[in-house]
Amino acid sequence: IFGGLVWILVASSKVPSPMLQGWVMFVSVFCFVMTTALLCLYICGAHGGSSSWITLDVICQETAALFYLSAAVLEAYFTYSIGLFSTSSLLMTIYRENIAAVVFAFLATLMYVIHKVYSLLRWKSS
Repeated sequence: IFGGLVWILVASSKVPSPMLQGWVMFVSVFCFVMTTALLCLYICGAHGGSSSWITLDVICQETAALFYLSAAVLEAYFTYSIGLFSTSSLLMTIYRENIAAVVFAFLATLMYVIHKVYSLLRWKSS
């Protein structure tokens, strides 16, 4: 959910910096699709109780956490640089949307890290 919000907020800010925010949008969409696909596979029972799925879950959550950490830091840097020069009302709107995107990106990072820790504990116990 947080990843979808990051993507929506960044896309609605008209992407003033395509290189930087393109990575943020890629990460949010990629992780959203990956997590949704894994959730659907787990709900359908495709894992069959196999321990290799736990390993796959750990790898996916670790990758998502690292991607989101990089995206959150880049988005925070971009938002900080916009805040230095925001004089017009349009720039202030973009600035506020990007602040919300930064908050949700760090929340998504935190959620993926927490999920990774629980996945590692489950992997260790199996």
